[in-house]
Amino acid sequence: MREYDVLVVGGGAAGLSGALALVRSRRSVLVIDDGQPRNTSAAHVHNFLTRDGTPPSELTALGRAEVARYGGQFATGTVTAVRHGEVFTVELADGTTYRGRRILVTSGLTDVLPDVGGLAEQWGKDVLHCPYCHGWEVRDQAIGVLAVSPLGVHQAQLFRQLSDNITLLLHTGPELTDVQREELAARQIAVVQGRVERLEVVDGKVTGVRLETGRLVPCDVLAIQPTLRAKADFLTELGLKATSRNAAGVTYGDALDVDPQGRTSVPGIFAAGNVTDPTAQVVHAAAAGVNAGEAINADLIAEETRSALEVR
Repeated sequence: MREYDVLVVGGGAAGLSGALALVRSRRSVLVIDDGQPRNTSAAHVHNFLTRDGTPPSELTALGRAEVARYGGQFATGTVTAVRHGEVFTVELADGTTYRGRRILVTSGLTDVLPDVGGLAEQWGKDVLHCPYCHGWEVRDQAIGVLAVSPLGVHQAQLFRQLSDNITLLLHTGPELTDVQREELAARQIAVVQGRVERLEVVDGKVTGVRLETGRLVPCDVLAIQPTLRAKADFLTELGLKATSRNAAGVTYGDALDVDPQGRTSVPGIFAAGNVTDPTAQVVHAAAAGVNAGEAINADLIAEETRSALEVR
């Protein structure tokens, strides 16, 4: 079995950027990807300088071609376990194994969506979560914001920058404070009490949400806050587990803990991208991947220097 300098688990922006930094330093690299990117339903990538508006699949194809140009290799499959002996062994769901001196985990995350009828089918189309990723494209439309936590108010204020037709659907979110009600009213953000039962969709487009009471609240777009779960279960044998992430005292997901260079608590295992930073956009993930790739190369150089000194 061939042994690689680095096995990269995940072939998105973080993984490909880390792989590129490594292969350009003449490291042998294998990128293992399951072919199921988080942004598969999104039409375009945004806020990535010189690549704004590029379809995600096109950006991935360009990245893979750049990595391959320098000798990087690819394998398709789902990683189920990582074990550590003299080197690391990565096992895939089909039983295939690969060996590497270092591991870069860029496996991303899973969006756990609120339990509302029809929502999953519209996810990434006219059900979205990030005003910076998708806001310009839905500007001036009627936008409903589905509250599932106290963060719903903040999300409504963010989307208010993009449209003057915003409705905060309190759904399962907490009761508003008097201050919040005043702030929302001051910005002319409507507030609707009651749980949302399902989306109303006509010809593939959202036209509104139906409350459990039967009331229809018209909207063109629904903004939600999914729970963000790191795809890192395959690391449990090494004692690595995702920890909670919080904003304003509210838990919104989990992620792997790393230092500024992407090192985890297990020597030789590095991580970057959404698996460590759930709120990172594509450009952030790419930068983190390069950062981790450089740190891995330095780590390998230190090991090789120690070995050379022992031989000398």
